[in-house]
Amino acid sequence: MLFGVPMPFFPSGRRPLSQGSRAGLGAALVLLALVSAVELADGGMVNYVGLVAAAPFLAAAFASWRMVLAVGVLATVVAGAFALTGQVVSLAAVVNVIGIGLATAIAAGVAAIRQRQAEQIAELSKLAAVAQQAVLRPIGPQVGSLAVAGRYISATATADIGGDIYEALDTPYGVRMIIGDVRGKGLDAVRLASIVLGSYRHVAYERSDLRAIVADLDRAVARSVGDEDFVTAALVEERGGTLTIVNCGHPPPLLLRRGEVIPMEPPAPAPPLGFMPVVRPRVERLEPGDRLLLFTDGLGEARRDGEFFPTADRAWRLLGHGTVGDGLASLETALVEWVHGRLDDDIALVLMEYAGPRPVSTTAVPSWELGAADN
Repeated sequence: MLFGVPMPFFPSGRRPLSQGSRAGLGAALVLLALVSAVELADGGMVNYVGLVAAAPFLAAAFASWRMVLAVGVLATVVAGAFALTGQVVSLAAVVNVIGIGLATAIAAGVAAIRQRQAEQIAELSKLAAVAQQAVLRPIGPQVGSLAVAGRYISATATADIGGDIYEALDTPYGVRMIIGDVRGKGLDAVRLASIVLGSYRHVAYERSDLRAIVADLDRAVARSVGDEDFVTAALVEERGGTLTIVNCGHPPPLLLRRGEVIPMEPPAPAPPLGFMPVVRPRVERLEPGDRLLLFTDGLGEARRDGEFFPTADRAWRLLGHGTVGDGLASLETALVEWVHGRLDDDIALVLMEYAGPRPVSTTAVPSWELGAADN
């Protein structure tokens, strides 16, 4: 019966070696084996044993300091064995053995520093993920009467957060969405993005007019940035099947309707938030099945060999199928394939679908009141 019980390969509390650690350990052991083979083939003279000093450094590139120390001890033992069994115990052989010991200590120190830095980077990555969830909360799959999905595509593999923002809220004035792009990058962009989203999440429930929301956000941006900083943004409201869009220097959303792609250009241009924009709303009556794509300018700037990604030409084929989440996944796949995995800017995407007017709800009469209702 004992043989039928699966036993762990590693003792309790021990983690299996990572791929990098196995590679470093393997390279170090191969080097030890090669040097040993050359020394044995060379005869009784100790000529090449000093080369094993490179073994702990090979391990230090990937493995932990404990593993490096073990490799260094093994290398020192191998070098000492060749030095003692040689025809003559020369001063050079003794110096080589001592040098291998020193190399082991240095390599272990290097590995310890590298391991500490790797742990710090991993911790920062976790903090960045938490910050992203705090700034860009997941939206959808249903917000009010709309099916909504959001997606953030980072241009930097090591960072999942930047200055692109989006949000969708079910407010007393209908479903309201915002998409925006903060000028600049880094922590300052993230800070301003959090300010804009924090303000929007408050005023979207308080202001009945999108133009009042724009004025509030403009003041919030003006108080928080310098003269050359700004935020482009598009605000969308769906109320009873009526779509209202105000645009502050942002790429116009795309309306997907019956196989056509219609850019929702504003009636008049307006500057970004921070430059006191005066916006004019664009109003559109929605039809069941309409989809609206909101995006930041990273999508419009994505290109390969000087050719921009044909968003408008491919939008319906990529976004008009399945759920809104499926549509954004298809768009991201096609985009990454187009640019060969190299984006110049982060991209925020929001796709919403209007299913039609909400059914009129009726209040059910309790069964014990049916008789009273008939009377």
